[in-house]
Amino acid sequence: MECQSCRCLELRLPRGFAPIRTTGSCLRAKAHRRRSIRVRFFRQQLSCGRGMRVRFLISRLSALGDVVCSLPVAGALKRGFPDCEVVWYADPRFSALVDRCAFVDKVVLASPKVSPTTWPKPEGEFDAALDVQGLFKSAIIVGRSRAKRKVGFHWQREAAGLFSSPVTPDPTSAHVVDQYVDVARAVGGVAARAEFGLSATQEDRQHALSLLAEFGIEGDYAVLNPTSAHAAKRWPPSSFAELAAKLHAEGLRCVVIGGKAPADLEAAEAAVRAGGQAIVSLAGKTNLGALVALIEGCKFHVGGDTGSTHIAAALNRPAIGLYSATDPQRTCPYGQFGNCLYEPTGMAQISVEAVRERITRALR
Repeated sequence: MECQSCRCLELRLPRGFAPIRTTGSCLRAKAHRRRSIRVRFFRQQLSCGRGMRVRFLISRLSALGDVVCSLPVAGALKRGFPDCEVVWYADPRFSALVDRCAFVDKVVLASPKVSPTTWPKPEGEFDAALDVQGLFKSAIIVGRSRAKRKVGFHWQREAAGLFSSPVTPDPTSAHVVDQYVDVARAVGGVAARAEFGLSATQEDRQHALSLLAEFGIEGDYAVLNPTSAHAAKRWPPSSFAELAAKLHAEGLRCVVIGGKAPADLEAAEAAVRAGGQAIVSLAGKTNLGALVALIEGCKFHVGGDTGSTHIAAALNRPAIGLYSATDPQRTCPYGQFGNCLYEPTGMAQISVEAVRERITRALR
């Protein structure tokens, strides 16, 4: 039998069972209706109905790129409840990034050197707590909070599901950012499109300008990141050097960034050695705030599936993403899938010419 609204097929079950539609928009419409009913019921229980400010707790600790991709969760909550308070439980290594999100009102710091079970409980009551990470360390924060409702990212590991109810992502949410936002939607968050709310402070910008001035860079520049925590996500330093040489010949200076880890410094130095005067290195010399400002002021960013690439997308800067080990449809710089190159056989197979062509396309 066919459904009259979307012409999908219905499976006839024995008497007493409702028909099941196998495919089509009816399934999606049903999911939206169920979520809408749950959200309406949740709104009726909110603190604002008792004259109190609505409060949300977000638990997302690491890593850098994942924290960036989670920022729109706070934005969706603010869109749904403009006067709400958003509290973020963060890893101290990445808290400076969360501090620079306009949608977050308060940051609570974890203590990575001790067991998560001994971390301080978030103070006060919350209308909802959201585990956007799906690990034990993030889930225990939600579990120990005094929240009326506890929801979490659908991919839960390490017994995280014991502490919150997983939120099934919308069928249209292919990108991980949209899947995170779906968690916010489950408690009344609103987002037609993900908003990051990230920006550098004036102090950050002054710091970045002083670093650039040390190398005589005053005009346009490109940011290149040859580093990553995973070797399979790194484009060869020699390829970065060749790209930098081409850009330098066109009058554009290139700045290499990276963390203080030995592998990061080694990759950055290898690119500088191969690139000569075409590249300057600020690897290990920037804090998170200065990094945000440096990317905010660049002409474009080139890197793999790593934190700075997602920062560039969050700041609406052209982000050329180089992918091999991960799926760019799920983790590309948000809204910039067309700026990505994907080579499943390995990062070394991505040619410099192809990257240069993507840069030209992104700057049109």
